Amino acid sequence: FIKKKRHYNKTNTMPFFKMNEWTKIGLGLTLFGVFFLFLGVIFLFDRGFIAMGNILFVSGIILVIGLANTGRFFMARWKGGICFAVGFFMVTWGYSIIGMIIEIFGFVNLFGDFFPDLLAYLSLLPIIGPLLRPLQDYMKRRRGREELPR
Repeated sequence: FIKKKRHYNKTNTMPFFKMNEWTKIGLGLTLFGVFFLFLGVIFLFDRGFIAMGNILFVSGIILVIGLANTGRFFMARWKGGICFAVGFFMVTWGYSIIGMIIEIFGFVNLFGDFFPDLLAYLSLLPIIGPLLRPLQDYMKRRRGREELPR
């Protein structure tokens, strides 16, 4: 049998992150979902754009992390999952503004633990990094107060 050689990045010794085709399609669907949600808000909470954005976003998440992991993720944080689902159905039924408010609450509950990591990554970027550093410092000070004493 022929062993495949591992391809390493020359700047550091970590192997490249390999994505299969389903993951690439899922990332594209997720980004299109966020884009359609943005268009729905820009066009004064248009129900069609928001519903399409929700469908694309959820289907993209399913393709990226898998159906079983998506179910576990939404059920582990059940308050956020229920709020996201209720907001999704309210947008579909025509109550766009109320549905989006409930969806945003669910989204923050679902992905709230990821925001500090995203902020840390964005603060490394050259243009918006200096603008986000004061916010990152505030988040670090606030997180420091929430920790238990040792």
